[in-house]
Amino acid sequence: MSDPVGDPVGDPAGEPGAARVPRSHGPLALVGAGVMGQTLLGGLLRAGRSPADVLVVDRRAGRGAELHERFGVRVVDDPAAVRGAATVVVAVKPQDLADLLDSLAPHLAPGALLVSLAAGVTTAAIEARLPAGTAVVRVMPNTPSLVDEGMAALAGGSACADADLAEAEDLLRSCGRTVVLPEKHLDAVTALSGSGPAYVFYVVEAMVEAGVLLGLPRATATELVVQTVVGAGAMLRETGQHPTVLREQVTSPAGTTAAALRQLDESGVRAALVSAVEAAWARSRQLSGS
Repeated sequence: MSDPVGDPVGDPAGEPGAARVPRSHGPLALVGAGVMGQTLLGGLLRAGRSPADVLVVDRRAGRGAELHERFGVRVVDDPAAVRGAATVVVAVKPQDLADLLDSLAPHLAPGALLVSLAAGVTTAAIEARLPAGTAVVRVMPNTPSLVDEGMAALAGGSACADADLAEAEDLLRSCGRTVVLPEKHLDAVTALSGSGPAYVFYVVEAMVEAGVLLGLPRATATELVVQTVVGAGAMLRETGQHPTVLREQVTSPAGTTAAALRQLDESGVRAALVSAVEAAWARSRQLSGS
């Protein structure tokens, strides 16, 4: 596949040893344009980044014209095109990452930052396939990034400076919120916020089914539950109050909510949720080799 709109972005890094160009003003290469790659790309463009400053590398046949039409960005299938990028974001499946890094390594500009969205792959494993001293930031995002309400945790590698983390945070803030943590915590993040949307959807499914069981039309039950979840989340964010306080405000003595919560406790729902997150954490550690 050829570049439908022009040559690769120019080299911002200069000769080896040259000072880094501030990356917020430098060109960006996005390698992999699946769901999460496109999510980040859309967020960046909505946040004001020019399509002219973004190069997409995607090897899938026929994707170039489609991505260019949708986003207005340049698209190529040659990893060598990243040589002009100040920041390279890799958004591919974990099982595809090793081969991709091997193909990118010879072409990274001196001083380039590599940001990985591949779940479960440590910064040490990434650094082992890149030129010595390459700054690497590992990110654990989640799917609400699709609607600019994502939660992303970032961890820097051994050669990562504060400025590198700040640049990566700036990228991820285009589609949600960020937090920087030591890498040892990313398995817990994966279990909590990475998998977390699935837990919420699971509860929503159950609540909708309950509404249907009680005689409500499915569309009405869905609207009631979805808005309730959105509203409850907004209360947590906007009031800053502990969830226990907000729960108690809804719970009148001997009322309907108290009866429901008693049933949840008797069914072990709280313990089951804690165990579920713990199971996801254990699986994440297994997959990442922690």
